[in-house]
Amino acid sequence: MRIATWNVNSMRARADRVEAWLEKSDVDVLAIQETKCRDDNFPWELFEQNGYEVAHFGFSQWNGVAIASRVGLKNVERTFPNQPAFGKNGTDPVQEARAIGATCNGVRLWSLYVPNGRARDDEHMDYKLQWLRHLRENAESWLAEDPQAQIVLAGDWNIAPGDEDVWDIDYFEKNQLTHVTEPERQAFQEFEEAGFADVVRPHTPGPGVYTFWEYTSLRFQKRQGMRIDFHLASPALAARVKHAYVDKDERRGKGASDHAPVVMELA
Repeated sequence: MRIATWNVNSMRARADRVEAWLEKSDVDVLAIQETKCRDDNFPWELFEQNGYEVAHFGFSQWNGVAIASRVGLKNVERTFPNQPAFGKNGTDPVQEARAIGATCNGVRLWSLYVPNGRARDDEHMDYKLQWLRHLRENAESWLAEDPQAQIVLAGDWNIAPGDEDVWDIDYFEKNQLTHVTEPERQAFQEFEEAGFADVVRPHTPGPGVYTFWEYTSLRFQKRQGMRIDFHLASPALAARVKHAYVDKDERRGKGASDHAPVVMELA
């Protein structure tokens, strides 16, 4: 079984590319982030015509997550238990469409769009860390209930866990950028300490293996990217991973997302 995660940066704007990539890649399950549409204007027919069931969670032109599967789609959950909401400048918190879970052929998949953080001193950073803490607490409880559970937390984590995961760590530190701070990296590490493994990295080692390149400043052409999209798998699922890759070619050409799909293959 082949499972992918991809921040498409607008499902409607990239519908043709997504459809072509599904045909080319032959993936069985796709976790999607930043659909940027509501349920009522999501392109359901694109997936259905290609043999996929799909579950989507979206409120507006921001955020939005989905799971498309041709091997079953059961027990759909929109948001994980106690998922934090966000209210700017003390306004009433609003739940954002950032997490959707489903069981696909025995694998419990969560498609996740982790909050960005925006700036090191922004209130959105506190929200990001709180969001990650609640997700990790849930993930720990799922493994405690069933140590053999096959779970994957897939998506855009908006964290570069190591210095090699950004094109120039000095640039990030000099400009006080997010994604590389100690609290963010510690939050990511705590998932690994809980038993969830980055199953793609062993198959794509070394610096320069990125999943995201900004549109500005010719970042892609200059190879100035970040590795922020991951599959974190439970021990039972990690043991089944036989191959994984980042489809960098999908970042090329007209109308590309600023993220590349990340794929893992299971025995």
